[in-house]
Amino acid sequence: MAETPKTDPLTPTRIVDAEILRGQGGETHQVAGGGVHVLTTQQGVPVADDQNTLRVGPRGPSLLEDFHFREKIFHFDHERIPERVVHARGFGAHGFFETTESLSDITQADLFQRKGEKTPVFVRFSTVAGNKGSPDLARDVRGFAVKFYTKEGNWDLVGNNIPVFFIQDAIKFPDMVHAAKQEPDRGFPQAQTAHDNFWDFVSLTPESTHMLLWIMSDRTIPRSFRFMEGFGVHTFRLVNAEGKASFVKFHWKPKLGLQSIVWNEALKINGADPDFHRRDLWDSIQAGDFPEWELGLQLFDEDFADRFDFDVLDATKIIPEELVPVRRVGRLVLDRTVDNFFAETEQVAFCTQNVVPGIDFTNDPLLQGRNFSYLDTQLKRLGSPNFTHIPINAPKSPVAHFQQDGHMAMRNPGGRANYEPNSWGPTHGGPRESRERGYRSYPAVEQGEKRRIRPELFADHYSQARQFYLSQTPVEQTHIKNAFVFELSKVETPAIRARVVSHLLNVDDGLARMVAEGLGLAPLPEPAPAARPVLGNLPPSPALSILKNGPKDMKGRKIGVLVTDGTDANLLRALGTAAQAEGVMVELVAPKVGGVTLSNGDTIAAKQKVNGGPSVLYDAVAVLPSAEGAALLAREATAKDFVSDAFAHAKFIAFSEAARPLFEKAGVTETDGGMVALKGAEDVTAFLAACRGVRHWAREAKVQAV
Repeated sequence: MAETPKTDPLTPTRIVDAEILRGQGGETHQVAGGGVHVLTTQQGVPVADDQNTLRVGPRGPSLLEDFHFREKIFHFDHERIPERVVHARGFGAHGFFETTESLSDITQADLFQRKGEKTPVFVRFSTVAGNKGSPDLARDVRGFAVKFYTKEGNWDLVGNNIPVFFIQDAIKFPDMVHAAKQEPDRGFPQAQTAHDNFWDFVSLTPESTHMLLWIMSDRTIPRSFRFMEGFGVHTFRLVNAEGKASFVKFHWKPKLGLQSIVWNEALKINGADPDFHRRDLWDSIQAGDFPEWELGLQLFDEDFADRFDFDVLDATKIIPEELVPVRRVGRLVLDRTVDNFFAETEQVAFCTQNVVPGIDFTNDPLLQGRNFSYLDTQLKRLGSPNFTHIPINAPKSPVAHFQQDGHMAMRNPGGRANYEPNSWGPTHGGPRESRERGYRSYPAVEQGEKRRIRPELFADHYSQARQFYLSQTPVEQTHIKNAFVFELSKVETPAIRARVVSHLLNVDDGLARMVAEGLGLAPLPEPAPAARPVLGNLPPSPALSILKNGPKDMKGRKIGVLVTDGTDANLLRALGTAAQAEGVMVELVAPKVGGVTLSNGDTIAAKQKVNGGPSVLYDAVAVLPSAEGAALLAREATAKDFVSDAFAHAKFIAFSEAARPLFEKAGVTETDGGMVALKGAEDVTAFLAACRGVRHWAREAKVQAV
């Protein structure tokens, strides 16, 4: 039997079973020796390195002459029409950004010059892997893209709700997305990474390990867009009027605090309301409860960059907030929904290359590739280089250039001149460049050999993954372990599961062993070879925990109240009044959507019918039936699910004495600190105070509903 070719996990070799390959023209080619064949470009040119873009020196900029990278990204950008290849399922809203302190000392960007300056924005949130019709609560990264319509042109801050990424070099982006998407021979699974291709790729790409810890955390199942952070991911530069530069990382901090849901809950929400996140954002804006985030900056200089344990150009790394605090400099408010979903949310085009004077790039190789890729993608998706003529993409500042014609041109240069330089003078000659006002790139000095290489510090793939895991609370660590076990249990190839565990052994021995036990994997594999020693002394970062950065109150949340005919009117009124005072929405769930007749004879409409309003749609619940109503509900499966799911998902539950028979039928026979009996209006205050904790996590370990 022929020996299986060995591969370097850092540079996986493409393996094929067939010894005969068919060329694009239909001719056949014999593979010398069988099995392994050389990767080529579309022109048949052999590829020496498919892992790194061509750049100047280890930390230098990427080069336009890299034909392999350009061909690969060009083809990838044009794979889908008209749906986005990634971030296809999105939802957007209009709003404004208000500068809360002048930053004129660190950047000449106009929107940061004056305290109180308001800049119009359009924001689009999205999932990454799923198609347009996929559900909102897929376990996935969320896009967080902001288009600022500044007085000096559009600035697009195109980020995610996670500050790191899977890969370090954009040349691997097509491979990463192909692996995460549905497998090409079968077209499924949709909007899921729980399959062989994804885990095969990341297990052969150690640089993905840090991102794996983030995506297996609850960061990828947020409660809503309103309760998640956003990050610019890359290191950028801010440049002031004197030409002095500072490095910067951008953060969006939600005013309402961080909140996610649990996995079992996500699965049920996708069935009950696959538009859960869209509906939440729409409803909050329509109700005048405008979502808000603070813009934070991590600012640092070359000296810090040189001293930092990791390379600031590496998109798989963070700078802990405890090392470089986040400076809050403005607020983002979303206060208007779109008039037409297609014209605005679907046609908006974000490009990382869209910056304004005072904001500049670094040599982050992932960012360099995105700057090429995003513009190229818009040509295919929107059908014309004139996509900036579409109102949602058009700057709100003056536009003057000599570009003309093309599909769907809405405006062309007026007059005789359509070129520059020309001698037609200021009246008829058109616009001219301005050395005073024009955009100038930071004059960084670059030197080095022109090679496909990466900096040495990029090779530490495990230290920050370990730091992230150790920064989580025990509840969050359990969720991470369970997520790994769930995803890998869907992987059919045992060797892939073992490879993932071999990487986890470099992150945390306890985590790796628990995942292996959950998979029935024995014996444990050897730890994956580490290119650099794992730094075991990195301190935990509390800023990385969702539960340590949760809400301080219940504002912006929703309580579902299960009612029937005969529900105590005084108790219901007291709950509604107290909730409104705290900024909490109350939604009634009843046997019939037409409503119920309360104990005082008043008739009140319901928002949801009991089989269409499960408790997974709410942050907390109250069960307030009459005795007769509870007896009827006890025979209704979805009413029992309402109670049992709320209990299993560790939600705070208020209940009247009459509800006990329903609880017993639902299998909830014991009460705990997360359950509050409402005997009178005075108990409502205690219930809402308890709800500020979001979940009663002490219950979760008992029910194991994760």
